[in-house]
Amino acid sequence: MKSRTSVFGETDVLDNGPFYHGTKADLQVGDLLTAGFRSNYYPEVIMNHIYFTALANGAGLAAALAAGDGRERVYRVEPIGSFENDPNVTDKKFPGNPTRSYRSQAPLKIVGEVTDWVRQTPEELQKWREKVANIKADPRAEIIN
Repeated sequence: MKSRTSVFGETDVLDNGPFYHGTKADLQVGDLLTAGFRSNYYPEVIMNHIYFTALANGAGLAAALAAGDGRERVYRVEPIGSFENDPNVTDKKFPGNPTRSYRSQAPLKIVGEVTDWVRQTPEELQKWREKVANIKADPRAEIIN
């Protein structure tokens, strides 16, 4: 673990990685993932951050829930700028950051693709999709991270 200065000037001890991002986009090594795209959970919201995790299985779940018709993909990524704990889960829903979830306003560089994450069962995915539907129906609903 090493210290990183967040975009808010705070210093936290964060992961050294490896880090992962789940999506249905077909991307290549060297491509950059950037903020500025629609949220998978609130499609009317343009995201100011790009989210990632140190858990390949968590990225796999994000890929399964991502918008689009493409194949679920988990990419190994490297943040190329500062990043911070995802405030949607850190100390808000769980003490510390057990989900090892992060966000950055700087791009993430794709350094590889992972294919061996644990996939959710169809029943588990249906439960997650219902949670997402509840979020879309009621913006006050709990964030699913």
